[in-house]
Amino acid sequence: MPYSLVLNLLPRSPIPQAHLSGRHLHALFLDLVKSIDPDLATTLHRQESNKAFTLSPLQVEHGRNRSQHHMLRWQHDRAIPAGTPCWWRISLLDDGLFGKLMHLWLSLSPSRAWRLGAADLQVVSVLGTPQVQQPWANFAPYAQLYEQASDRDRQISLTFCTPTAFRVTAYDCALPTKELVFQSLLKRWNQYSQIPFSSTLIEPIYPSFFNIQTEIVIDSRSKFIGCVGDITFQILGDVEPQTIQQINALADFSLYAGVGRKTPMGMGQTYPHRDPIARETQNKMKSSADRRDRHGASASTLA
Repeated sequence: MPYSLVLNLLPRSPIPQAHLSGRHLHALFLDLVKSIDPDLATTLHRQESNKAFTLSPLQVEHGRNRSQHHMLRWQHDRAIPAGTPCWWRISLLDDGLFGKLMHLWLSLSPSRAWRLGAADLQVVSVLGTPQVQQPWANFAPYAQLYEQASDRDRQISLTFCTPTAFRVTAYDCALPTKELVFQSLLKRWNQYSQIPFSSTLIEPIYPSFFNIQTEIVIDSRSKFIGCVGDITFQILGDVEPQTIQQINALADFSLYAGVGRKTPMGMGQTYPHRDPIARETQNKMKSSADRRDRHGASASTLA
């Protein structure tokens, strides 16, 4: 079951700007896991690709425009002072991983300090369900993601909230083509969901709008170039409802899986956009159709 957990944090000491990198946050996550299961921490560290978790950059809590509350800051130009409320998103893709870490989430006491580089942090709370001001907290079984995905919506809008790039042969590519975006999602879905989708699924997908730009993330060890911004894809042609539903399931899955490279280091964090009124209408229509089918089957049985 994919989980998107938001940890509300409070630094007890200033966090140096140099210790806010994806590498330091990755080390903090492994330290959290190691505190209850050292072998699992080693296994997660050794995963080479399509890792079972993603991490956001550390976010400083502040008033945000509601229409932009999904946006993330991926680089800080100064230290974060002690006592500054922060939050950090951890997503888990493996069905069994959350269960293995259940004791961790239940035992994260505010009295315990965790190290982020040279700074001490305390975990104030853990959010696992959607909040009005925190859209990154969520969970959904894979079967539910699939069942609730629209089989009618042909427009898919994604926001790349942190720099996003893809490995092509031996090099990085920052241009989010349909093949790179949806193959990235498809590989992770097929690896973790146990509901396999065909590799031909992406054929009817075409880009129809984009407002993206390149951004560079630099730390003491590396430079990463990726794209951020909005992109919309359309499903075109005579396409079966099941295929449309699978494509929409992948889009919804992007909230948990991210897209592209270095998602365990804060890159490729992706937010799917849906019209909540249209989605609610579609779910009601689907439920109504299911009830009619059951009623028809019962009537046939009685006849």
